[in-house]
Amino acid sequence: MNDALPTTPEGKALARSPGALAGLKVIDLTRVLGGPYCTMILSDHGADVIKIEPPQGDEVRDWGPPFQDGTASYFIGVNRNKRSLALDLGKPAGRAVLLRLLETADVLTENFKPGAMEKWGLGYEADLAPRFPRLIHCRVSGFGAHGPLGGLPGYDAILQAMTGLMSINGDPSTGPMRMGTPVVDLATGLYSAIAILMALNERHSSGRGQYLDMTLHDCGMALLHPQAANFFLNNRRPLPLGNPHPNLAPYEKYATRTGDIFIAIGNDAQFRKLCTELGLPELGTDPRFLTNADRLANRPALIAALQSALADKDGQAFTLTLLKAGLPAGPVRPIDEAMAAPHTTARDMVTELGNYRGLGTPIKLSRTPGGTRRPPPQFAEHGDEVLGEYGFTETEIAELRSAGVVLDSRRK
Repeated sequence: MNDALPTTPEGKALARSPGALAGLKVIDLTRVLGGPYCTMILSDHGADVIKIEPPQGDEVRDWGPPFQDGTASYFIGVNRNKRSLALDLGKPAGRAVLLRLLETADVLTENFKPGAMEKWGLGYEADLAPRFPRLIHCRVSGFGAHGPLGGLPGYDAILQAMTGLMSINGDPSTGPMRMGTPVVDLATGLYSAIAILMALNERHSSGRGQYLDMTLHDCGMALLHPQAANFFLNNRRPLPLGNPHPNLAPYEKYATRTGDIFIAIGNDAQFRKLCTELGLPELGTDPRFLTNADRLANRPALIAALQSALADKDGQAFTLTLLKAGLPAGPVRPIDEAMAAPHTTARDMVTELGNYRGLGTPIKLSRTPGGTRRPPPQFAEHGDEVLGEYGFTETEIAELRSAGVVLDSRRK
């Protein structure tokens, strides 16, 4: 089990405690992104996550280039700290192995199409809850099991399109645009981790597990702030504005002599202070810009005035000046510069262990800090180890392997 730390290895942003979730056992049947992102969060903080891969493996192992030792970055980025067991759940013997693992599990996560687990005799209400009353079963799906779209498949970009997120990204010249990061998948992973922790907390008082119905659709909808709040009040369809904020001004990107910067002003006092820092105090008392509502009504004139004042400035230095003055501002950095930034290093947001590099955990706990414990697993890397811990003998493991129930290499 990985709830005890081995001799501390060398690296960056590594776990230095057993973690806040030490002792938690998670059986993870999820693939692709939302579910694996959820279970990586749990494993970062000490949960023992056993990743059960289908015979073909988690398909994102192939979502490259780039690759490292034959495994794509897409898999590497969300599967650290887990152990991999390859199991054919299409076979009764494979399902029997899973049930044996669930005997001591706290959480089961899966993202099969709704109805698949039930067809296998692994549905929560009819099969798992009576046998494992303390088990928390978290299902991640596209649309859930009920409703007009119930049971249908969903991918991040499709849900960005269907929930309205794409319609507010981009600007009038581009039309709706997919967000550059798979925000629906990631948000679903985050919401799922929160749901699991809520259910674990409730189990302390009830002694019972429960079923968590997590969907890309619902989590994508939940991200529509402030556009949904605006729509509920004014009944107007939100439009893509590009960088400007729909409710605040100035709140957008500006060009400077050394590159683009972003300034985000949240109130009238901040705006007046910005004008002073720019050497244009008269702008702060201009009747067109006195209040946020005034500035929104006169946004083109405001932006023109600010852009003129910022054009010859050293953007990097000026945003630091603004930050130190209490004003929200920052340089617009490409990914490589963001990774190399001194504050990124100071906050342990890049982690390294051997030849593995990834993003560090953003959850900083004072007594039980999490972090990297082991690199992402190779396919079926921990099969014998995991099965041995659950009482399978060498003979039984060999028989399961011979029958194609447990695998060592991916089935193509």
